[in-house]
Amino acid sequence: MYAQMVETGLKNVRSAADMGAEELAFQARIDAGIKIEAKDWMPDAYRKTLVRQISQHAHSEIVGQLPEGNWVTRAPTLKRKSILLAKIQDEAGHGLYLYSAAETLGVSRDELLAALHSGKAKYSSIFNYPTLSWADMGAIGWLVDGSAIINQIPLCRCSYGPYARAMIRVCKEESFHARQGYDIMMSLCQGSAAQKAMAQDALNRWWWPSLMMFGPSDAESVNSAQSAQWRIKLFSNDELRQRMVDQTVPQIEYLGLSVPDPDLKFNAETGHYEFGAIDWAEFHNVLKGNGPCNRERLQTRVKAYEDGAWFRDALLAYADKHADVKAAA
Repeated sequence: MYAQMVETGLKNVRSAADMGAEELAFQARIDAGIKIEAKDWMPDAYRKTLVRQISQHAHSEIVGQLPEGNWVTRAPTLKRKSILLAKIQDEAGHGLYLYSAAETLGVSRDELLAALHSGKAKYSSIFNYPTLSWADMGAIGWLVDGSAIINQIPLCRCSYGPYARAMIRVCKEESFHARQGYDIMMSLCQGSAAQKAMAQDALNRWWWPSLMMFGPSDAESVNSAQSAQWRIKLFSNDELRQRMVDQTVPQIEYLGLSVPDPDLKFNAETGHYEFGAIDWAEFHNVLKGNGPCNRERLQTRVKAYEDGAWFRDALLAYADKHADVKAAA
């Protein structure tokens, strides 16, 4: 698939004739499977691509706490509450790992957060949907984090060392998130008719946004082929989305729920499920800031940052005073 992405997007990929000696050596290291580290020489475009991707990933982890944080006080049992709190804490940690990875590329965390708060930087569009019931906590863990795992496992083998290493722990923790989500759905489906109906409703609302998480076909992207050549991207969006469908449909059937796609069918010849058309107009509309919760999510993040200013100021004041004491000694 890597070769296909490069081949189909050749006009957007730098050829050997376009590269200088340093870039040729850089590409040769990537082709040999050698990780690029923070102090290594790298093309400016490679650095910018990583800053954009890693920062958007970090922003998604941070903003992704908000839909679930809305349900901590309403979790049905103390056990569910503690599990949900642990999950939200994990997401915060993922954001911090990823901000740290981005900082190795020469960008400050303040710059990254300023871009998020101004609306310049994007985060995953799926976190702009509301969580209407407890079943949404199951759907998010199962479908959203399930999609994230499929998207992120290949990143453990991407060419940039700090990003790849950060993703190893992230993926391990995301697998726990997916299990807890499926466990919630399982409990609901084994409960009353009203609980099972709640699970079906959550599945209906989160199914298509979860498939949109992988992004439009790579044929529509001007960046995918170059990211593939640099081994930042190892599989196409369509291939990863197909994995999600093939993995999840049997799980839906086991729960006794219905896939909210009348066009879904299994192709025995290919061994894959064929699914209906995705409403990419909705995806782009949410990405532009017009989703159900876009403004609410961003306002909440900005307020949290502003409310924490006193603590950051105190830390800096202590650090400066400590540095002065050490210098005087």
